[in-house]
Amino acid sequence: MHDVILDSSAWVRRYAPLISDSGAVLDLACGSGRHSGLLASMGHSVLAVDQNIPSADIFNTSFIEFLKMDLEGEIWPLEGRMFSAIVVTNYLYRPYLNRLPQMLLDGGILIYETFAQGNAQFGKPSNPDFLLNPGELLVLAAQHDLRVLGYEDIRLEEPKPAMVQRICAVKGQLKGN
Repeated sequence: MHDVILDSSAWVRRYAPLISDSGAVLDLACGSGRHSGLLASMGHSVLAVDQNIPSADIFNTSFIEFLKMDLEGEIWPLEGRMFSAIVVTNYLYRPYLNRLPQMLLDGGILIYETFAQGNAQFGKPSNPDFLLNPGELLVLAAQHDLRVLGYEDIRLEEPKPAMVQRICAVKGQLKGN
């Protein structure tokens, strides 16, 4: 699990300590589970969902529940669920984007990081459907009365060149840990 944590996003590592100790954390489109492993190592109960989930054996923890879900189907599979935090990296599906802030408990944290317009010059993703528009995450936060704690819309050089937009925002007041 140590390698998975080291592979986690610096943005997620920076803001994960703000997540309340109570309540579950959603790792949406968890991929290899690198952020699930990080969050579990911090003592959080994590619901990790994706169309393809990793083997839970590599994590050796009871803090992570992996669920295989179609996150882009006609029915939103997480309806009615609430979380103390939601972490999303390298994933964008606009039809359900507005649902994420609605799933946060009061004091809940949204940590979101994915590719932005201009990334096509570096390769994939290049489809505009999977690239955030300038300021799109700021608009999302404003529409749902989230307070922005950190935001960037930048070109990254490491681990490979990419255009990235990322935000950390809180619903209501930040809760103490």
